Parts: sequence; structure tokens; C-alpha cells
Amino acid sequence: MRNFLKIFDKNRHSPTFEGLEIFKYIGPGLLVTVGFIDPGNWASNLAAGGDYGYSLLWMVTLSTIMLIILQHNVAHLGIVTGLCLSEATTVYLRPIYSKLILSSAMLASISTSLAEILGGAIALKMLFDLPLKTGAVLVTIFVIIMLYTNSYKVLERWIIMFVSVIGLSFLYELSLVNIEWDMAVKGWVTPSFPEGSMVVVMSVLGAVVMPHNLFLHSEIVQSRQWNMKDENIIKKQLKYEFLDTFFSMLVGWAINSAMILLAATTFYVTKQQVTELEQASVLLAPLLGNNAAVVFAVALLLSGIASTTTSGMAAGTIFAGIFKEPYDIKDSHSKLGVLISLIFALFIIFFISNPFKGLIVSQMCLSIQLPITIFVQVYLTSSEKVMGKYKNSRFTKMLLYLIAGIVTILNISLFFSIIL
Repeated sequence: MRNFLKIFDKNRHSPTFEGLEIFKYIGPGLLVTVGFIDPGNWASNLAAGGDYGYSLLWMVTLSTIMLIILQHNVAHLGIVTGLCLSEATTVYLRPIYSKLILSSAMLASISTSLAEILGGAIALKMLFDLPLKTGAVLVTIFVIIMLYTNSYKVLERWIIMFVSVIGLSFLYELSLVNIEWDMAVKGWVTPSFPEGSMVVVMSVLGAVVMPHNLFLHSEIVQSRQWNMKDENIIKKQLKYEFLDTFFSMLVGWAINSAMILLAATTFYVTKQQVTELEQASVLLAPLLGNNAAVVFAVALLLSGIASTTTSGMAAGTIFAGIFKEPYDIKDSHSKLGVLISLIFALFIIFFISNPFKGLIVSQMCLSIQLPITIFVQVYLTSSEKVMGKYKNSRFTKMLLYLIAGIVTILNISLFFSIIL
């Protein structure tokens, strides 16, 4: 049992699953959801709704389905083996391959942290007119303090609170606009490709699954482990993990949909093109009032802080896994992994003259690494040596490879659309 996850007394060997016991399992999925509603997603969603109205809502539905399947699958790896994706890669792959894969994952985590820190810094500029670099330093320091001084259990509660406030913020924003619900429902279930929309479609569908979330979920799902030698408990753990993942991804679906709906009912209606998050806040003020603009900025700040926190945790998980160790913020390898991701990301931000281009470059790096992580995950969870009788069925394996192929094609397409 992992040291940082010993949240129950030593004499407790098995859980009860009665009544509202399921709520004890809600948490890990919501930390993963933060990556689904990070500042990068905000920009893509606002572009989707602002430029194409309700017609691209189906992207949120499709991306959520893909995310549920992939995150559910990687969580199984953590539950069954007691290893996170990084540890399993180190244990079951040849050293030359595992080191290359995990090194690329660390680079991707730096790219992720860069985008998340920038999102928080942009929000601070909106709220307090702070210079971007000053805001980036403040966000980084705050997140490092949070990670270094709080247990996983405390961090989970903070993140759940942040996600709740973000959700409530968008409920408030939506209460100020008139939504055509018949068109929204049609948009959620009907794929369409308006002229010129392919780049937006690729950016949303291709970037919603993020490498660091796959590593993170396989680690933090173990916070709900008890005596995993008991076959019945393993089965119940797998069952309740799915409910946690499904519920959490549903929350992400709702918040992302709310972003598109907000943009569709404001920017699309008034024909105002939005290319930056800061611009969106400025444009909301005359349309919905100053309170709406402030609420938007506060929600973005919480999103930036929460996603930077989970990005740092993921980096600690990846780096510790290289040494066959679990994430433990008291351990030197986990601490170093967190610092490598956040400090290097902050360092790069100081040399970025155009934040928007910085976000684009970070997404390019993720586009290159993501397929590597997904295919490694599917290989491990399909292996009888790794998973035993819990290995992927033939149908599940085919479905996962299909999703991996779709995500790979989308990311390669997005990569070339950016560089050409």
C-alpha cells in the first residue's frame, strides 16, 4: 500500500458498499476532469461556439465518450497491478524504450504546465491587470506551495471545490443568456463540419485526451484501494471506479458544453470573433455586464490553478515511475518531477513574446507525444503478463486501438495544420 495513500486505519481491510458508499469513490475522476476543462479547452470551446454557434457541440459529446473509455482503461491498470502507467512502463518494457517514452512524457508535462500556468496568468491580468510574467510566477509559486504542503486527500478536496465553483460560474453565465435548446440538443448529437471548421474540430477532439491525465489517473485511483488481494474487492473497486470516471467526465462534458453555449449565444450572435481568452472577458462585459466578465475571469483563474496542480502531480508521478516508485510528495523523486515540470515551464514563459503562439507550440508538443502514451497504455492493459485475467478483451482492445488511431490522426492533422 502506498504511503501517501494510507487514508484509512491499519485495521481496516475491506470497505462496505452500502447506501451512499459510492460517494467515497468520487474524487480521482474529478482531478482528471480538470485537464478536460483547462485554459486550452476554454480557448477551443470559445472558438467553436463563437465561430460556429451550436453546430460543433457534438465534439464535446464524442470527445467525452473517448475520454471515458481511455481513462477507465488506464484506471484498471492502477487498480489491478498496483502500478501507475509510468511504473508499469518501467517494469514491463525494456529500459531503452521505457526511458525514451517517459522522457517524452516529461517533456509533454512541461508543455502542459506551460499552457496551464499561462491560463492562470491571463486570468490574473484580467482581474488585477498584472503583467503576464508576474502572474505566471505567482501561479507557479502558489501551486508549488499547495503541492508541497498538502496531502493528496486535501488536494483532492481543493480541486473538487475548484471544479464546483467553475461549474457554478458557468451556470450563472448561462442564466444571463437565451439558449435555443432545440438547436443545442441537435448540436450535441449531430456531427457537422461547417466550412472552415476543421482546425477547430481537430483541436478540440485531438487535444481533449492529454498524456499527463493518463499517467495521473492510474496513480490517484489507488487512493481508493483497500485489501486488493481479495478478488471480490477488486471487482467492486473496478465497478465503482467506472462510476467515478463516468460521473466526472459528465461534469466535464457539461462545463465544456456551457463554454460553447455561452460563446454561441453571445459572440456568434453578435458576429464578434474571439481569438484570445482575455479578449473574451472584455467582450462579455458590454454584452452581459461587468459581473459576467469578472465571474469568467475568476473561473479561468481557478481552472489555471487546478490544472497546473494536477499537471505538477502528473509530472511527479511520471518522474517517480522512472525509478519504479509511486508518487509521494515527501520523496525526492516526486518533488523533483514536480519542480522540473513547473519551473521549466515558467522559464520558457519568460522567453515567450506572444502567449497565443506559446499555447500553440505547447499543443504541438502534446500532439507528438500523446499517441505514444496511448499505444503504450493499450499494449500494457492488453497484456496477460501485466493484467492477468483482467486484460482487455478482444473487443475492448479493438475499440481502444480504434480510438488511439483516431486521436493519432487528429493530432497529426492538427500538427501539420499548425506548422504549414
